Amino acid sequence: MPMNESIAARIRREVNRYSGVVEKRMFGGIGFIVNGNMACGVNGSDLIVRVGPEQSAAALARPHTRVFDMTGRPMAGWIRVAPDGFADEQDLKNWIKQGFDFTLTLPPK
Repeated sequence: MPMNESIAARIRREVNRYSGVVEKRMFGGIGFIVNGNMACGVNGSDLIVRVGPEQSAAALARPHTRVFDMTGRPMAGWIRVAPDGFADEQDLKNWIKQGFDFTLTLPPK
């Protein structure tokens, strides 16, 4: 499924609040990277969020989420959020903030 450009635009508006964000095409979508680490992205119509291994269970307990798995091997600390999970702008902001909060704790690459 091609990347949903309107979702990417919504994410861009929010990630522009963070400094040093780089946008990169990857896995058939777009990743938003800070300090060399991806914080969030869009794949098809889903939001991809790097929540970290310790926050995965709590994130997956929220509605409209599932494990991020593109190759048959789930990526620890990453989740997919279906569009209904971020239809509200505040929900989108909260997911993006969670992704950046975790990613900014990682060493730069």
